[in-house]
Order: sequence, then C-alpha cells, then structure tokens
Amino acid sequence: MDWEPSVCSPWTRWSAGLLGAGWGGNAFAEHPAYSRASLQPCQRGAAIHAYTDQEHGHTVAESLARVTQPGSGRADIISTVEFNHTGELLATGDKGGRVVIFQREPESKTAPHSQGEYDVYSTFQSHEPEFDYLKSLEIEEKINKIKWLPQQNAAHSLLSTNDKTIKLWKITERDKRPEGYNLKDEEGKLKDLSTVTSLQVPVLKPMDLMVEVSPRRIFANGHTYHINSISVNSDCETYMSADDLRINLWHLAITDRSFNIVDIKPANMEDLTEVITASEFHPHHCNLFVYSSSKGSLRLCDMRAAALCDKHSKLFEEPEDPSNRSFFSEIISSVSDVKFSHSGRYMLTRDYLTVKVWDLNMEARPIETYQVHDYLRSKLCSLYENDCIFDKFECAWNGSDSVIMTGAYNNFFRMFDRNTKRDVTLEASRESSKPRAVLKPRRVCVGGKRRRDDISVDSLDFTKKILHTAWHPAENIIAIAATNNLYIFQDKANSDMH
Repeated sequence: MDWEPSVCSPWTRWSAGLLGAGWGGNAFAEHPAYSRASLQPCQRGAAIHAYTDQEHGHTVAESLARVTQPGSGRADIISTVEFNHTGELLATGDKGGRVVIFQREPESKTAPHSQGEYDVYSTFQSHEPEFDYLKSLEIEEKINKIKWLPQQNAAHSLLSTNDKTIKLWKITERDKRPEGYNLKDEEGKLKDLSTVTSLQVPVLKPMDLMVEVSPRRIFANGHTYHINSISVNSDCETYMSADDLRINLWHLAITDRSFNIVDIKPANMEDLTEVITASEFHPHHCNLFVYSSSKGSLRLCDMRAAALCDKHSKLFEEPEDPSNRSFFSEIISSVSDVKFSHSGRYMLTRDYLTVKVWDLNMEARPIETYQVHDYLRSKLCSLYENDCIFDKFECAWNGSDSVIMTGAYNNFFRMFDRNTKRDVTLEASRESSKPRAVLKPRRVCVGGKRRRDDISVDSLDFTKKILHTAWHPAENIIAIAATNNLYIFQDKANSDMH
C-alpha cells in the first residue's frame, strides 16, 4: 500500500499488510484542559489548538508536542472510550463523572488531510458522587461505560453509567434562534399588552452554533452490585446492564422497572464461585447475548428460550492445561472484556495475559489465541502484591474484523493481524505525539542480548497502563486512553482514500 501522512500527525512504517501501515496521531493534552463546561474554542491551527477556560480566565494550549504534566488528579483519569456508529463522534468518560465528546473535523481545502483530526464538540457532567445512607455506601461518580444509540434523527443519544445509575443523554445542535414574538420581548419577558398594536410573524435568525446536552432518562435502582457493562440491543428499543451477579433488560422509554434476565446469585453467598465480568448483545440477532465470568467462561444466551436465562444455550470454555496450573491461574483466566465481531460470527475476549477469538459454532476452544505480554508470567507474584494483576484490559476489533487491538503496561498497546499472523507493539508517549514523529514498534526483552531500542521487562512502568481502546467502525482510526491522556492515531490509507 502507498501511505501518506496527514499534515500534523506523527507516523510509523511497519512491514507489509495492515500491520505494515503507518499510523499518525493526535495527543489530547491533560484531561482538565478540555473537560470544563465553560470551555470554548478560540483558535485552531494544524498542530496547536487552543481553548479558553473562561472560569479561570486563561488559555490552555493543546499542542501535539505536549502531552501531559505530572500531578494530574485522579478525577481526570479516562475510564471509557467509545466511537459512535459512524465514527464521526468519539466520547470519553472519566473518574470525575465527566463526558467529553469529540467531533471529527471535515476535510478542508487548506488542509486536505485533516479528516482524521477530532476536536472538542461538547463536555458535560454526567454523574455526581452520591451516598447511600441506607447501606452507608459511597457511590463514586466514575463513568464505567458509554454506549451510543443508533442515530434516528439530527440528534445524537448516548447512555452513560456509573456503579449504580444509568443515564440517557440527548445531544442537539442549535444555530438559529426565533425573534419577533408578539407577546414577549428579546429577553423572553411578557410585554405590556397595551403596547402591542400590530401582529408580526416571528422569524429565525442565525446565531453561533450551540451544542446542547440534556438528560432524557435516568434509570436507577436496578442494581444491587456495581454495574460493569451496558449494551444496546439491535432492536434499538432495549438495552441491558450487567453487574457482578445479575443482568437486567431495560426499555429505553421506561425508567421505573427492568426485567432480570440473568441471576447467578446463590442462596448462600458462601457458595459463590464466580461473578459476571462483561456482557454484550449480538450485533444482528436481538434475542442473543453473551456474558463472561471470572472463571474464564463465556455463556451465550437466547431470550426466546426463557424469561430468565439461567440456562445458557452455549458454553465456551477452554480446558485448563494442568502443567500451567498455579496460585494465579484463576485470577489471570478471568475475562475482563468480551466483544462480538461486526459480522456476528466471532467473539473476542481479553484475559490478563491473552486475547482469544472464539467461533460461535465451536465451543470447545478458541480458534485463535494471542499472547499480549507473556513475559509477565514470571512477574505474577509482584503484580499480585501491587494489585496490577486485577487490572481490566479491554479489546477491540477493526471494521473488517481482520485486526484486533488491546492495551498493555508502559503505555504499550498491541495489534494482531489475523490474516498475516503478524503482531506489533506500539507506545503512546510524549515522543510519539510530536509532529512528524515516528511511531516505532517496541520490543520487550526478557533476558540475554538486548538491542539498543529494546526495553527490559524489569524497566516496565506498571502505573502507565492502557486499559481502554476503541477502533473507528469503518476506518483505521484508533483511540487510546492512557491514564489522563487521549491519543488518536490514523493510518495513512485514510489520507489516500479521501
């Protein structure tokens, strides 16, 4: 393929095939710089965007050469990333309960390769911290998941959830305002009727574009335990939410009740052996959904079989190799994420050390297994002591289901080409965000001879981790959340196609 970089993006060259593509990126600077409700764009450039913080009266410059500064608060750590169904919008949620929406820039004549850039479109506070006085439990505002609804009209809609409450948001644009009311003045106050001597027809006058975000529904009191995933059904009328022990089915128009479709809570909690870790609806069949467990199994359920899907239709589980059995086996086999392929034929799962591809027609074992960071197997004891072994990494498909992506430590992320069987390790870092920088493949060295650019497994920074990733539904554009930084990379093929 012939690859061409965009105007302001760093790129890399790999070997042939999709994993031979060049990738360039934008690094959105530390999260507070674009997450305030008062944020407004005041200047745009090819490599530097600036936004005015009206609350504090200063300008926060966002440069591709500047990524983050130390000391950023916990509330600014990005906790979820999600493209909408067209890929034109990208939403991020953070531990402070905020949602930031980015919009893709249209191609311009002055910058013909800028179509991979995303600018801040809207930002709002989705959840606030709460306290359950009955259970003496603090409910944090962290956004666990965001899911876009298929667009039905000019407005966009998304679901966001924290541990307990799911909210439906409507995002609309307004660039005209009505003027010339007969009974109201310009400020909206009622006129003195004695002063109204003639009848006029109100008109719409153009105004600066305003993005309005309004809460449409609040779905509360449906979960006793922490919500870990939400998924919108292909019927566009219902969605499901899952916590550690139950999965509920909701109608988007009804907030005061939901239907429990999975309940694995035992009569005696001492008999509890596994919990639900993730769930997702099938992309085409509205009656099918899958949920994963902490034991590494997947259960495919059919809602046509029974109202309560306590009996699965299919169980996907890989037999454990007795030779690899250890104290950590059950922990590292826990599935942290499950995703249906766009075709609906396959499922992608992520556990601590691997990503696996499952065929819906073969339950006995995965058809593909990829090692993400097998060099950590000797470090499991120390990873257990610092709790890193419980990190929940996500995974993503590309638009054609031919490449899969997932995150790792040291701000590394991994890509696996299913056709060529090639894989690559890349790093989202300060250097990779510089204009025209080269995003070089990285290699972790376990022992023996080490190349100059190799990094030792003992030098990995486990505080820098990429847990959340998203892939554009149609193009090779990826979003990477590295703690409080958002990186967007685009391969060069997108520049040629436009």
